[in-house]
Formats: sequence, structure tokens, C-alpha cells
Amino acid sequence: MIRPVTVLSLSALLVASTCLLPACTSADGKAAAASQTSQPASVAVAATPAAEEPITRVIRATGSLTAEEQADVAAEVAGRIVATPVERGTAVGAGAVLVRISATEADAQAQEAEANAAQIEARLGITPGHPFDVDAVPEVQTAKAALDLAINEFNRIKSLLAQRVVSQSEYEQRQTQMESSRQQFEAARNAAAQQYQALQAARARVTLAQKTLSDTTVRAPFAGLVEERLVSTGDYVTKGMKVAVVVRVNPLRIQLTVPEQFVSAVKVGAPVTFQVDAFPGRDFTGTIRYVSPALETTRRALTVEAVVPNTSGELKPGLFATARIDQPEQTRAVLVPADAVQTTAGTSRVYVVNGGHAEERIVTTGQQVDSRIEIATGLKAGEKVATKNVAQLFDGAKVS
Repeated sequence: MIRPVTVLSLSALLVASTCLLPACTSADGKAAAASQTSQPASVAVAATPAAEEPITRVIRATGSLTAEEQADVAAEVAGRIVATPVERGTAVGAGAVLVRISATEADAQAQEAEANAAQIEARLGITPGHPFDVDAVPEVQTAKAALDLAINEFNRIKSLLAQRVVSQSEYEQRQTQMESSRQQFEAARNAAAQQYQALQAARARVTLAQKTLSDTTVRAPFAGLVEERLVSTGDYVTKGMKVAVVVRVNPLRIQLTVPEQFVSAVKVGAPVTFQVDAFPGRDFTGTIRYVSPALETTRRALTVEAVVPNTSGELKPGLFATARIDQPEQTRAVLVPADAVQTTAGTSRVYVVNGGHAEERIVTTGQQVDSRIEIATGLKAGEKVATKNVAQLFDGAKVS
């Protein structure tokens, strides 16, 4: 005889089993779906083969623009400023007036020196445009005439003495007079020569006085721009005091620092292309004029100077420049699009598409050529690299 309790237990067990079956089936379906969802999806990429091509190597260098010439113009005489016809930024030609100093005292000194020289010239009988002749000096001519007369008298007495018409004492007297006249003639010639030397000194003082007078006008030493004017009308300046600064900005100079490893590739006459922050994306050109004969020991770098045309005056001294110097010979390099390279914390990598998967490569980059970049190590020519959705890739990722 079956107990009721047992029947009820079996019935309950059957009902429970029936209820659990759908639940188990549902759980198994969800687990399978989750397993299918966890499978990584492929990343759509564009693959471009790395190309080996000849490229022109370039040397990157930085530097600053400087003026071709810069002069701190100083006063050469002391005096009061009476005129300042220029301002900052004024374009001036060579010899243009920058500052005028009172010329009253210098003019008077020049006139005095000229008068002294003219007085000596008149005493010596010097005619403008004719060379100095000591025998043409009036005092010398007078002494010469007296000497000639004494010689004639002596010769006459000498002939009379031979005829015993005059005495010996008279003969000796005429001879003494002749010698005295000769000495006076020589003294006159010496005095004239000394006066001529005095005339040379007087003419030198005239030259100095005229220079002092000319120096009262301070002029530009070359064509350029007035960078600074340091005095005003009414100021008193002393000799050697700076009054203005003039710079020549066409052409300009660019002084570059070239790393040690590129020393052998830098030559005088090589072209230079550079950019400045004031004109983004715009290239300017120059030509190397000077290469330092020695490296800077502190930086192990070479100083190079190039000449830059600046006819428009757009470029200004002091601008910072980033320059490129092309090397004369081409070399072959492996190039890939710049989009294919990812650089993180100084490490560059590319992803090579190989059999439906992405293979990570750590590479060393080199020179950039337009929109492509050189791969120095880590990649061979012909290997295909991903250039699209690169940020979603990882080593072993599925790609399509």
C-alpha cells in the first residue's frame, strides 16, 4: 500500500523538474550568446606597401636672424645738439644726416687755420697750382741778387789787382763781402725751407679744423634703418658719446647651429630654406656664406652663417628660425605614410598587415618627406602597413 505522502512527493518532484527545464534551456542560450559576443571583431584597415625610394637628406638647424650691419654711431666732437632730422624706423641712405651739433666754434677754428696757412703761402710767394720752389721765394731772390753783385765786384777787383791798380787790402775786403753774401743767400734758402715746413704744419691744422667742422654733422655710415636715436635737440654731447644706432636689414644674416655629425655635409654656397613663426608655413631662402673653422666645445656643434635677401623688409633681426639644409647627394630610404606611424612616449610603431592579422613592429623613424616618413629600422620595403584605424589596432588584431 502506497502512502499518500510518497505520492505527493513524487508529484512535486515531477512538477519541479518540468519547471526547471525551460530555465536551464534559457540559461544555456544566454551563455552561448555571450560566448559569441566575446569574440573580437575584425578592424577595417587600409594597407599600403612600404616603398624604397631615393631621397634628399636634409640637415635640421635652428638659429636667429641678425642685421647684415649694425653701427653704434657716436659724436666725434663735443657740442650742443641743434637738429635731429631722423626718428626710429627712418630709412636713411649712406651719408644721410642723423644729428647736427653746433658748428660755431669749429667754423671759427677752421677760418683761423686757413688764414695762418694763407699768410705763410704769401710770404713764400707760392702760387696755387704750382709746386714749391725755394729759389722763387722773395727773400731768397734778394739774397741771390746780392750774392751775384758781390761776385761781380770781386771778379772786377781781382782783375785790377793783377794790373796792380788796387791794393791787396781792397781785394781781400771784396772777397770777404762775397763770402758774406754767399752765407746770407744760403741762410735765406734755409729760412725759406723752414717756412715751407711751417706751411705744411699750418695746412695740416687746416685739415684738422675742417674735419672738426665736418664732424659737427653726424651722418649714417651706410644705407639702412635708424633702430634708435639716443639724443634730442638741446642735449650736450661729448666726443665718443653714442647718438644713434643704424642697422642694415637687406640682406639679413641667419646664424645656425649644426650638429657635429653633419659637419662634413655643410659647404659654403649651399642653399638654406627656413621658416619663422611670424609667417607660418612660408619658406624663405638664403645661401651659406660662412662655415666656422672650429666646433663649439660646449655644445659640440658648428656655427654656420647664411645670407638672406630681404628686399621687402618683412623679416626682422631677432626672429627665431628653423632651417633646412639640403645635402648634395641622394640616398635610398624606406618610406611609409605618416598616418601609419604611432608614437607614444618616444616609441614609434607600425602595424604590418599579414594574413588577416595586424603585427606590431617597433620602428626607428628618420626624415619626413612631404606626407611620408622614413623608417630607418624595423620594416622592409614591400611590407604592407595599416594606415586606417591604426589607433584601434594591437598586436595580433584581426583586420579586414
